[in-house]
Amino acid sequence: MKIAIASGKGGTGKTFVSTNLYYAAQNSGLPVTLIDCDAEEPNVAEFIHAEANSRLNVFQQIPVIDTEKCTYCGKCHEYCNYNAIMFIPGKKYIRVLEELCHDCGACLVACKYGAITEKEKLIGTVTKMHPGPRTHLIEARSEVGVYSPVPVIKKAINASDDTTLTILDAPPGISCPFIATVVPSDFVVLVTEPTPFGLNDLMLSVETLEEIGKPFGVIINRSGLGDRAVHDWLLQKKIPLLMEIPFDREIARLYSVGDLLSKENPEYEKRFAGLLETIKEQLT
Repeated sequence: MKIAIASGKGGTGKTFVSTNLYYAAQNSGLPVTLIDCDAEEPNVAEFIHAEANSRLNVFQQIPVIDTEKCTYCGKCHEYCNYNAIMFIPGKKYIRVLEELCHDCGACLVACKYGAITEKEKLIGTVTKMHPGPRTHLIEARSEVGVYSPVPVIKKAINASDDTTLTILDAPPGISCPFIATVVPSDFVVLVTEPTPFGLNDLMLSVETLEEIGKPFGVIINRSGLGDRAVHDWLLQKKIPLLMEIPFDREIARLYSVGDLLSKENPEYEKRFAGLLETIKEQLT
């Protein structure tokens, strides 16, 4: 089973939920893999410490245009949906904008004169760690300046063992990296906070998941901080509230120094283990 921990807003507590759920599953004796899919800002390894036992480089194919062979017909420019090829016909100027390229290969299909070849560009790494018996940690990390971390995220997810419970710590927002993380999942846990921003971005996330047909439930983190608007909206929409985590100074302190609440507080370990059971019930 793959469970994605996601939200429309950054800073709601996705990594907090992911790491504590991972710890509770591990202590329950389940084989579990945690994948940090927030490739632009991975931080799961700050809470679960382990030595890297393998590292895979992720490359993207970038087109290279030979101006000696190019006839400046402009077909490659027309075929590119991402505006990654700058073409000025009157000046006979053509250039690949590498940052915008999505490695789709359309320009190679378009060119009938053999003027386009490809080169490899490093866009990120996938690191595998082994924190304990029957447990794994996989980190997706994109290179600085890479516009889309999606290929790195997909490589990280594909590196997991399908026979284990897999927890996907998703990037924030509802754009392509979010989609790449939640689509392979069986269930999505949306983490929100009881604030106007939290509710607004929760609505956007729910709308997106309903569009792609993914089952989901909601965790309210820092409960008691704001008002009851999120609770009222969940009741109105008949969306399952899976868990509430209170706005508590001690919880914040533990998180700030890289400790796990489930490890320090057995009561919360039971609650996160119970969250797994609740998700199973939602799926069945």
